[in-house]
Amino acid sequence: MSIDRDTFENTSEDELEGLSVPVQVLGFLATNEDRAFKAREIASQVGVDEGAVSTALSRLKDRDLVEHKATYWAVTDDTERLEGYSSYERATALFNEELGTEDKESWREKAPSESHPSIEDEQ
Repeated sequence: MSIDRDTFENTSEDELEGLSVPVQVLGFLATNEDRAFKAREIASQVGVDEGAVSTALSRLKDRDLVEHKATYWAVTDDTERLEGYSSYERATALFNEELGTEDKESWREKAPSESHPSIEDEQ
């Protein structure tokens, strides 16, 4: 995972090394909470070896922090569980600093007024 130059220059080595692979993976999935990814896609996005990402995903699944279906992985929707995971808070802060905080209201404003055709209305 890349970091901006300001972070590079103003962050200690200990802090930079402290962002473990599970924290990077969880941070990426939390940032993209509305999507599920294959391990190789996650590895590509965070800049870590796919084997290390797969190991991290298994450990995160053991802690019920991610969900797994077929070859796809997604962050849990159990916000209490995520908030209880201390590294989640640190990863979220890092991604918010690098990418900005998410403004859910602006997402709602731009959402289409009609459902996508693939979503059938239950009658």
